[in-house]
Amino acid sequence: MAYKIVTSPAAMRREMLAWYDRHRRVLPWRVTAGETADPYHVWLSEIMLQQTTVATVGPYFLRFLERWPTISDLAASDLDEVLHGWQGLGYYARARNMHKCAKVVADELEGEFPDTEDGLRALPGIGAYTAAAISAIAYGRPANVVDGNIERVMARFFAVEQPLPDCKEALRDLAAGVAPKTVRGRPGDFAQAVMDLGATVCTPRKPKCLICPWQRGCAAKEAGIQEELPRKLPKKAKPVRHGVVFWVMRNDGAVLLRRRPEKGLLGGMIEVPSTDWLEEQWSEAKARESAPVKSDWTPLIGMVRHTFTHFHLELSVLATRVGMTVKPADAIWSTPDRLGEQALPTVMKKVVSLALRAG
Repeated sequence: MAYKIVTSPAAMRREMLAWYDRHRRVLPWRVTAGETADPYHVWLSEIMLQQTTVATVGPYFLRFLERWPTISDLAASDLDEVLHGWQGLGYYARARNMHKCAKVVADELEGEFPDTEDGLRALPGIGAYTAAAISAIAYGRPANVVDGNIERVMARFFAVEQPLPDCKEALRDLAAGVAPKTVRGRPGDFAQAVMDLGATVCTPRKPKCLICPWQRGCAAKEAGIQEELPRKLPKKAKPVRHGVVFWVMRNDGAVLLRRRPEKGLLGGMIEVPSTDWLEEQWSEAKARESAPVKSDWTPLIGMVRHTFTHFHLELSVLATRVGMTVKPADAIWSTPDRLGEQALPTVMKKVVSLALRAG
């Protein structure tokens, strides 16, 4: 489908860059006008910002830089340290891939990121969007950078009424038609400008059209449908999965933990031992077959509830106390006052909280 362009792409770029020069956001990973961005900082921020808000990422980014100032420092760290530092950001596969990527860059590329999209995409954890963003922002290369903010801006400017995600390819094509084609067009600044526009002006609800630099050519504003776009397909209801967690406390007060498998959900993180998470409810008798130790178990009052991207989770807790001679395979023992040193994901912190409250 052909979309009407009222304003030329060249004029749109000029208007957007002029607006950005006046209104750019100050962000921990963003350099000031005229400075050259550090590829490590750009990469780190882009990985953290996947599925996470700017407000949440800011403190994590600063803590990571304080602890690991260079890509070589991050590569030399232990994965457990990285996962622990990542706690609260979610989507832990990003942290594992980030650590892998750091090792490749430090060990095989002499600490230097590739400056092309193809070279960047060959690295662990870097997809099409992240490669384009790093290429444009860190190296000033022309690239079609399209995140959720830019999708929304394009859907409104061109009045794309086809719902997401079906219109993603169309929105990418529209964004490519507007993006700078040369280094002189300031590709990195332009990409960040449209991101800022989506984050501060062309917001999901109640867009501030009167202060938008692109209001003159916006087809959605002209039609009065800007608040309706982008349209989205109805979300499917998330299924509920169920599990049973085993709270094992040793006579000296230490709690039994273990590491989850490297692959899969929460891979490599530390957990309170648990059954598999299934769609059907567990009977207590069936759950005990998965217990890490043979013991007498007491159900704790309460339920741990947590929501992941694709499902809701409900966990009940069985508790027991064991002697010092009990040594389950792959056991990690930690006293409650040192649990904060473990790479526990949020759902497991909820389990710990419930169990400690129960005494």
